Amino acid sequence: MMQFAAIILIFLGEFFAIIAELYASRELAAGREFLEVFSIATFLMLVGGSLLIGGYMVGYTHLKNIWIVMAVSVGSIVVVEPLLAYMMFEHLPTTGAVIGLVLGVVGILAALLLP
Repeated sequence: MMQFAAIILIFLGEFFAIIAELYASRELAAGREFLEVFSIATFLMLVGGSLLIGGYMVGYTHLKNIWIVMAVSVGSIVVVEPLLAYMMFEHLPTTGAVIGLVLGVVGILAALLLP
């Protein structure tokens, strides 16, 4: 059960961290005030970083393998970032991005299911 909690914490942490990056990029490019954008993005990154730290702590404690924890983290970036980028910027992914997404999902499954 705690392994599942670690995965959820890592996914949520990556979600908030990526939202912070994409939000800052989009809003500053749209002409919003730097300090306002920076403050909101910093808060989002603080939430994301806290969740990631918790996910790594719980993950390593219960999985006893930092490589699995890192694979979940990298895999979640590969899955979450393209989805959020599309939702926020409405740009379709390139063929390479789609292949990367598929390989990321395969990597997560391999890290979790193979010995």
